[in-house]
Amino acid sequence: MRALVLDGQPKLRHDYPDPRPGPGESLVRVRMAGICGTDLELVRGYMSYRGVPGHEFVGEVADSVDDNLVGRRVAGEINAGCGHCAACTGGLERHCPNRTVLGILGRDGAFAEYLTLPSRNLVSIADSIPDELAVFIEPFAAAYEIFEQTTLAVGDRILVLGDGRLGAAVAMVLWAESHDLVVGGRHEEKLELLAALGIKVQLEAKLSRGYDVVIDCTGRAEGFNRALELLRPRGRLVLKSTAAAGASMNLARLVIDEITVIGSRCGCFGAAVDAIQSGIVDPRPLISGLYPLDDALAALQAAADPMNFKILLTNS
Repeated sequence: MRALVLDGQPKLRHDYPDPRPGPGESLVRVRMAGICGTDLELVRGYMSYRGVPGHEFVGEVADSVDDNLVGRRVAGEINAGCGHCAACTGGLERHCPNRTVLGILGRDGAFAEYLTLPSRNLVSIADSIPDELAVFIEPFAAAYEIFEQTTLAVGDRILVLGDGRLGAAVAMVLWAESHDLVVGGRHEEKLELLAALGIKVQLEAKLSRGYDVVIDCTGRAEGFNRALELLRPRGRLVLKSTAAAGASMNLARLVIDEITVIGSRCGCFGAAVDAIQSGIVDPRPLISGLYPLDDALAALQAAADPMNFKILLTNS
């Protein structure tokens, strides 16, 4: 099959082995996939990943142990746990010590014609949600994860630091859920697009200290320290960025200002599906380009352009 493969440098292959579903798994034909910041970090060496990247997708089940799934359009939760450990039985499969993660850890991902996932990971998509919306379910689920981890009170001054793909998704979710927030970024054109959606924006250089909550979506190793500079004492830092480069930090600042740091990764799909289906969030303004799978290398280059939001791969 055709697949974009990371093995040193990214390569488009037409002879990559077809995936074979394991016990309890389904084979999914990928219809559309999104390129996110984590994918770009994998290209730079994050996780030392080798294989097919891509974890944001919508597809159609081609084969499954569950006959009811065959032919259905689905998205998929990306963490595949063992199903037996304390984390899995406690509803935290994303933290299973033996998990694989679609396109990130031990499992080929969505930048290919086909992928496999446990059938329990698949979420059926209603016909009312087109592919270009369904492909955003995974990143919007990651945004909704913030609500699972901390309470955002009415009146909290919230800063989303970073005007890229993830920052925009987080901002759209917080705005849809009636929270007061500002997006701080470095790119005026991207900030203008978010402002046109009704979201408050500010150039990062003009931001000043005093926020109750800062959500780091910069994707930069130095984003952590910048977020600390902008928090009030006893503020909360929600860390969303993943970066291949290491970060230097002065931990004394955390102690002196009594800062709470919350690492935040994947989220459950239910809230994101409901928000997209109901229309309270519409990520289509974030689509900067659609590329066929055969042009996956060009799509990666476009995704790396800081002036673009979301680049999508289509498999037709």
